[in-house]
Amino acid sequence: MKVFVAGATGAIGRQLVPLLVGAGHEVHGMTHSTSKQELVRRLGAEPVVADALDAEQVADAVGRIQPDVIVHQLTSIGAMDLRHFDRAFSMTNRLRTEGTDHLLAAGRAVGVERFVAQSFFAAYERVGGPVKTEEDSFGVGAATEMRETVAAIRHVEEAVLAASWTTGIVLRYGGFYGPGTSLGPGGEQTQAVRGRKFPVVGDGGGVWSFIHVADAAEATVAAIVRGRAGVYNIVDDEPAPVREWLPALARTLGARPPMRVPRFVGRLVTGELGVAMMTELRGASNAKARNELGWQPAHSSWREGFAEVAGLERTRA
Repeated sequence: MKVFVAGATGAIGRQLVPLLVGAGHEVHGMTHSTSKQELVRRLGAEPVVADALDAEQVADAVGRIQPDVIVHQLTSIGAMDLRHFDRAFSMTNRLRTEGTDHLLAAGRAVGVERFVAQSFFAAYERVGGPVKTEEDSFGVGAATEMRETVAAIRHVEEAVLAASWTTGIVLRYGGFYGPGTSLGPGGEQTQAVRGRKFPVVGDGGGVWSFIHVADAAEATVAAIVRGRAGVYNIVDDEPAPVREWLPALARTLGARPPMRVPRFVGRLVTGELGVAMMTELRGASNAKARNELGWQPAHSSWREGFAEVAGLERTRA
């Protein structure tokens, strides 16, 4: 197949493109930066320079290539600040709204057979059981600091799933870790844990789902080849509460245990969103992806994955 990857040089794009090339697909990787063309070539794809927020440039690029599949992995995340989360994600939110619309319009014009887009597990409604399936309520009840970001995620999902002219597939990835991510060697979150700047808030009962970025790329390939129209959770096998995974990560990194602070202190420091993520977040089940995509993560648990990250971090240091 001829595959057009928007966001080819991001953390997942750098894993995804070589997998697609290795599987025999003709891959065209879109980047907004001319300086990254050589990186796209090194990954094995043909570079395409276009501004995802410029409808004409996107239409021209897709029109010239005439792909069978468009994969939407566009993000541009600023320095993380939970009190101003939407500000950090402002450009990504535009890519998930305007960028999605431009890619869909261009894809419809050339009749792409499949359109696969990135979403995120953390927008499940924070009620009911600790682990959610694709059928559970999603994108409602967002914390104040994350409302614009959740609205943008909803836009991606609703626009892609409403595209009756193609097979629209949405992948709700878990929290990424591994090379090139904020929870990888030298990453922002890794350093925060090492420096005891990532506390457990309240009871630490918020449940997180993780996925190694390489496993996310493998699942994306499976979705491109075998996925049905709809939503898939792309997460590992072990959703876990913060009070379990965060101290374990600190130990694995050889860091001191994370500090523990009550909810009211957490609210002062991280706002409503930080408290919600630490105490109320719901994880996700990967059963549907396993059953329908024939996929299983090589890193079945964050435990082994974090150990791998720690080893790479020691090598880097």
